[in-house]
Amino acid sequence: MTPDLRLLILPLPAFALLPFGGFLDKLRFSADDEDYSRQRYCSWRILGLDATPVESSSGAVVQVELTAQQLDWSDFDYLVLFGGRNAAATAALAPRYKPLLRQAVKAGVKLVSIDNAAFLLAACGLLEGHKVVLHWRHEAEFRASFPQLQVLTEQLYCFDGARISCAGGTAAIDLAVALIAQSSGRARALKGLADMLVDESRDSRHALRSLEAGPEQARAVQRASALMRHHLAAPVTIEALAAELGISRRQLDRQFQASHGMSAKAWWLEMRLQQARWRLLNSSHSLAQIADEVGMGDASYLGKWVRRRFGCTAQALRRS
Repeated sequence: MTPDLRLLILPLPAFALLPFGGFLDKLRFSADDEDYSRQRYCSWRILGLDATPVESSSGAVVQVELTAQQLDWSDFDYLVLFGGRNAAATAALAPRYKPLLRQAVKAGVKLVSIDNAAFLLAACGLLEGHKVVLHWRHEAEFRASFPQLQVLTEQLYCFDGARISCAGGTAAIDLAVALIAQSSGRARALKGLADMLVDESRDSRHALRSLEAGPEQARAVQRASALMRHHLAAPVTIEALAAELGISRRQLDRQFQASHGMSAKAWWLEMRLQQARWRLLNSSHSLAQIADEVGMGDASYLGKWVRRRFGCTAQALRRS
């Protein structure tokens, strides 16, 4: 029998193991009538540019089953890319992977980007006119790198024609459920979730409670925090943020003082500084680029706040 769903799995160098494992295990549970791991209703092969094993960000190594030279594109419906830890390094892979990706598009194979694999597709010019979902940690960097592309915030995944994108992490399980449901029905898509100790599949617009401080927070603070992440690089004032929420600046500050012990402006600054710190430790971008990505003007201003907040220079923080 021909499987309903046929996928090529392409892990990029330093790919994250969590979404990779969750996605494949969800396929495995739905691929057979029992828990025999046979690829009957959906099938997949691990693809590489060559036969060299691919190392994940955690050091675990995955063997390649199929190389680019062995491919028959008519055997597959989707090409699923799992992004590397460093977004800039992932985008820099474009010259090596662009011929392969363009072959997939020409053959009518749909492209699926998970985590920051969207950086590679964008760098190859394959996301023009498409909406994109990626990990919230990388949203500001993606907007700075590809300002012409539309980023959807507060979503786990997005189906947009022949392009599908996913934020990564455990959202890869939810994406797998959605893909299987399209090809084999909802019942088969949900099969095995209990074995994976997953309560239920989440809708693409599921709001992550873990991004907020806790369930006791006022709804205005939760929504304001989400808007702050969305406008991280933009010159938006606290007054404009409060107006978008339909409350006054004073009301918003009271809510933040009650939940976080600081004003809304101070919380937004802390959010920017924590993102800048993460970018210093996980990218090779200059301080000026990072300042632009997190909405802190220029390198000098950001450097001053890094010293004040973290007790060392940006260069020392990066070396650590």
